[in-house]
Amino acid sequence: MIRHSGVLTVSSYFSMFFLGVGTAVIGAASGSIGHTPYQTGLLISVQNVGFIVSVLVSGILSDSSDKARLMSGGSLLLAVSFFFYYMWPAYALNLVIMLFIGAGIGTYEGVADAMLLGLHRNRQGLYISINHFFVTFGALGITLYLIFLQMDWRRSMVQSAVFVGALAAMFFFSQAGTGTREFQPLSQRVRFLRTQGVLAIFLLLAIFGVGIELGLTGLLPGFLRSCRGYENVPSNIGLVIFLGGIAAGRLMIGLLSGRMHLLNMIRLLFAAAAVCSFVLLFVTLPPGWTVVFLVLTGLGISSLFPLLITLTGTTYRSLSGSALGVLKLAIPIGGIVVPFMVSILTRWTSFQIALGIFPLLQALGFIILSAGGKRIQARIADLQYIPLDQKPTAV
Repeated sequence: MIRHSGVLTVSSYFSMFFLGVGTAVIGAASGSIGHTPYQTGLLISVQNVGFIVSVLVSGILSDSSDKARLMSGGSLLLAVSFFFYYMWPAYALNLVIMLFIGAGIGTYEGVADAMLLGLHRNRQGLYISINHFFVTFGALGITLYLIFLQMDWRRSMVQSAVFVGALAAMFFFSQAGTGTREFQPLSQRVRFLRTQGVLAIFLLLAIFGVGIELGLTGLLPGFLRSCRGYENVPSNIGLVIFLGGIAAGRLMIGLLSGRMHLLNMIRLLFAAAAVCSFVLLFVTLPPGWTVVFLVLTGLGISSLFPLLITLTGTTYRSLSGSALGVLKLAIPIGGIVVPFMVSILTRWTSFQIALGIFPLLQALGFIILSAGGKRIQARIADLQYIPLDQKPTAV
């Protein structure tokens, strides 16, 4: 059995790379397949259904099961789904396959971070930030790789299936914790987490962070074209620069996360992101300064979600899988709700003003942490010492 923390950590990074591939391939391949916007949207929705169910179930199971075996099962499911995706052209069949792709990447999202928190007792913020750097790297990688393959996207799916299948075999012969020794029944864990006001605040902040990141990623090229007058190629380059800022930020802030309390760092990032995104979206800048604020906005939002994952996992150490499963509901919720809010606002005002929802949510995150930071920090300190067999209390 493989128990080496370095091997398991690198394997987690590769898993998150293919999580990024799984989320990006719908849009990257839709033009080659010939999907209509309706069909593309339905594929994304079905993937999110599989993701939501899987991230909750796998997160809960990771508190009482071998995390490596769970990762092996998710990898096997994802490898088979990648291999068969659009092997046949029937759209309904591929909707079902996309459901299983969502379930596979949901297992990665539900287990990988909890596994890393169990493997590493120091610099946990760094490992989680790098883990999520690889999600962005995977999404960028598949997009650029399809260009290299001249959009022969089926070949990339088969190749991805082979790599993910190898990950499944590696995880199968590994061991990464079998849950807590003082095992809690599922009903008790759910009852306890339902009373946690701190976890609800973390979830709300995560919805802000994920919604802002995914919303800006989807809307930035359109903003640069319609509001700043850039052509298609420069606006897409602007998106790459923004994503590069996110990737760099996850590495840089991960390195700094051990030198500042996580709650204070998250608050600082919300404030910095609010200022930088406001300038980017509402101040007319020359091209050079546009590049600077694209990078700074990416840096500001880059580690909001990874740091909240680390904070949640270290706060609920004995229930990290279950707690992270709840927190990661922010991915589909934020990814749907925040862009939808922008869409609704554009019916009543201009596109540029509607984008003001992003700095507004960032400022709101800063206000929540500033107003209740001391109380939240005190409750976090209390929660870290609650024994497993203590009766749940409202927090």
